[in-house]
Amino acid sequence: MRPANPKFDLRGVNHVALVARDMAATVRFYRDLLGMPLVKTLELPGGKGQHFFFDVGGGATIAFFWFPDAPAAQPGVVQAPRGGGVSAHGSMNHLAISVAPEDLDLYRERLREAGVEVSDVVEHRDAEPPPGQDPVFIRSIYFHDPDGVRLEFAAWARALTPADARLSPAGA
Repeated sequence: MRPANPKFDLRGVNHVALVARDMAATVRFYRDLLGMPLVKTLELPGGKGQHFFFDVGGGATIAFFWFPDAPAAQPGVVQAPRGGGVSAHGSMNHLAISVAPEDLDLYRERLREAGVEVSDVVEHRDAEPPPGQDPVFIRSIYFHDPDGVRLEFAAWARALTPADARLSPAGA
């Protein structure tokens, strides 16, 4: 259980908004392949594009804008390069979607069967786990959407405790 926020009554992420090159391909990927319901569509005023929302579960959505004049993607600058790695300050490196731990291997196989390049299961480990804790805290698979956005299906492997947030933040 996470501690309550004494400053704001936050209820989780409402949506993350990304930009699609091809809204039809985005709908085929997120709705038809991943099974996320398309819950809201908007035409932007003046023919300036579209804005679509997909239900990702738990009250959260992933939203996509389509702009007819949007610049091309810049991997390594505004998004993580294929295969992961470093992206620029202020960019989105990847979007992690929670799944049940027991479904991770099944979902990996489903993606592979659909022709999606997907990573092996990655076990994220603490180099020095909190006392008495398993070093594996999350298990994940990684793949990309049609626009190269790096996605992760992530399953918590154990409950987090205050000892999991013990590092001091690095400065610039």
